[in-house]
Amino acid sequence: MSPAQILRFALAGLTANKLRSALTTLGILIGVGSVILLVAVGNGSSHAIQADLDQLGTNSLTVLHEGAGLFGSASGNTGAVSTANLTVADAQALAQDPGVASVSPVVSTSETLTYGGNSDSDTSLTGTYPSYFQATNSPIGQGSYLTADDVSSARDVLDIGTTTASDLFGTANPIGQTVDVAGVPFTVIGVLKEKGATGFEDADNSAIAPLTTLEETLTGYGSLNDIVVEADTPGEVNAVESEITATLDRLEDLTSSSDANFDVLNQASLLSASTSSSHTFTVLLGAVAAISLLVGGIGITNIMLVTSSSRSRIEVISDSTALTYPGVCASTTMSFSEP
Repeated sequence: MSPAQILRFALAGLTANKLRSALTTLGILIGVGSVILLVAVGNGSSHAIQADLDQLGTNSLTVLHEGAGLFGSASGNTGAVSTANLTVADAQALAQDPGVASVSPVVSTSETLTYGGNSDSDTSLTGTYPSYFQATNSPIGQGSYLTADDVSSARDVLDIGTTTASDLFGTANPIGQTVDVAGVPFTVIGVLKEKGATGFEDADNSAIAPLTTLEETLTGYGSLNDIVVEADTPGEVNAVESEITATLDRLEDLTSSSDANFDVLNQASLLSASTSSSHTFTVLLGAVAAISLLVGGIGITNIMLVTSSSRSRIEVISDSTALTYPGVCASTTMSFSEP
């Protein structure tokens, strides 16, 4: 039998039972579509997580004192190296470690910024050094970065996020404008490029000021919230993490890592862990979709077997009729339509 005949018979079978053919085709489409959709959802979530972590900087590490949060308020004792808090002295010591490109001490708080009749509440206000922008992948989209001179002179200047700029200034140019931060006037010198939401946090509802300015006007000279360390290359992140741990152990006279009162967050490790979790999630979704496809295939196979059995019975009846009535040729083709 030629391929053309096979195709012709197949089309004839499909048109003879339109409802059954339509349901069978629908089952195939749903099964295949579910596999494609669920695997796409898994891969999409993996890429979204990776993009969020890339925004934090792939070769950066964050040092926190135990019990601190990335967005907590700065508080604690003043002085040099403390066994309970992180200080600028700690940051200066970490800057001497091999493989370290930059060190950015950070104090963070949440404030309401106002301009004219507009206000932006719960803005994440960060006091730090200019190296923070590079370490956290926070480029300027308009205006200029903070400078080392801004830090040394404790100037009242700000780089703000796109959400903050929109809430305060609308479509107007914010560069050179003065905003009020807890009663202190700050001049806007730059607007950060849009980063988008990270989880439940709007990364663009933010403002960055010189560390010394924030310490003088808002937070006081207490503990740092964290220290952001940038490695020379992503490949050196793990080695730099070990150097950081050893340096802080030495500064705090710790003899065992179990006594450490600080944590080092490795963005590369977070990325690896999230990628592994996303891969597992994708495999799980793919398995669920494959099971759906298998169940649909079994249903379709069952329909095909029922159809084949019905046709076999019809052919047997046809042959028996031909033998009972000799006047009827055994080769006579008889057609039966199913109810």
